[in-house]
Amino acid sequence: MAVTPKILGLCGSTREGSYNKKLLKVALEGARTAGAEATFLDIRDLALPMFDEDLEKAGLPEGAKRLKEAMRAHHGLLISSPEYNSSVSGALKNVIDWASRPEPGEPPLSCFNDKVAGLLACSPGALGGLRGLVHLRAILGNINVIVLPQQVAVMKVHEAFEGDRLKDPKQDETVRGLGARVVATVAKLRA
Repeated sequence: MAVTPKILGLCGSTREGSYNKKLLKVALEGARTAGAEATFLDIRDLALPMFDEDLEKAGLPEGAKRLKEAMRAHHGLLISSPEYNSSVSGALKNVIDWASRPEPGEPPLSCFNDKVAGLLACSPGALGGLRGLVHLRAILGNINVIVLPQQVAVMKVHEAFEGDRLKDPKQDETVRGLGARVVATVAKLRA
């Protein structure tokens, strides 16, 4: 019997009303429709300190342990990243840094090895966060994540949503489609 793909959604924004969180939730719904178990993990709830090797020596913070446990329990990732100064947010980079740290007896990068990731971004600007996705793709590719070539960037995001839904049906389909593509790729790789 085939294993149900499990997809974890992470957003690089900690803001309560984040457009990137809304966008991510649409993609996660696409993953669910494609047959996955999809989970949204709000990185704000992890209360992670800035990565510091001195803190790491004392043991991983509880939030980092919860993050790593969630990542290991899922086959794929959907990551929505705001663009801060043409790159990823410090909050998202901090999550990646903490998750990359091995605990005793754990292989390096165990949370990332062979995970499939779909990337999304949105911005009020004309590029929709594309510049930040270039950096995120490079980071993840260097830590053994299989990053799908397809990605979604929604420009003028302050005009794109009506409540929690995307106004443009084609755009909505594209975002949901990325969630479904992550599920399909996970299913093929795990077959």
